[in-house]
Amino acid sequence: MRNLKIAVSTIVLLLVFSVVSAADYDSFIGSYEGKYISPKGEKYNRDLSVEIEEVDDGFNITWKTVTFKKDKAKEKTYSIDFLETDREHIYEAAQKKNLFGGRDPLDPMKGEPYAWARIEGNKLTVFVLIVTDDGGYEMQTFDRILTSDNNLEVKFSRIRNGETFKAIETTLTRK
Repeated sequence: MRNLKIAVSTIVLLLVFSVVSAADYDSFIGSYEGKYISPKGEKYNRDLSVEIEEVDDGFNITWKTVTFKKDKAKEKTYSIDFLETDREHIYEAAQKKNLFGGRDPLDPMKGEPYAWARIEGNKLTVFVLIVTDDGGYEMQTFDRILTSDNNLEVKFSRIRNGETFKAIETTLTRK
């Protein structure tokens, strides 16, 4: 009976340790691909891909959008490392190296995008703030939501000075 209690106690401790040591972004790690079919017509269709991988003290998100217009395809790729902060479930962007070899976010007052990420359960959100040349703002929000079938629902919105400029929603398949 004593050995059984020790075994059960050991299993409980191992389970607690594995839950505590797992990063909240672990379930998002992977590659996802899909399409956005626009209700506005063919010229707004997009191929989308997202790669989320672990890096030192955080994770990296690389996303690519291929937009089809007439006979041309326009491709944009972005990649940002997000590092842990002292605030639980909030990650700072590390987009450039500083003088001491560390990584820092970009400066929105120099026209550079300022980004950060937040994880709430099965939703990883990336926020990007841009201070426009006229002193206004643009806020881009990328929600990446894990679905019950382990795919990624993507919701993107772009707001300029309080007005929604663009919004898309689609689901990407885990590869």
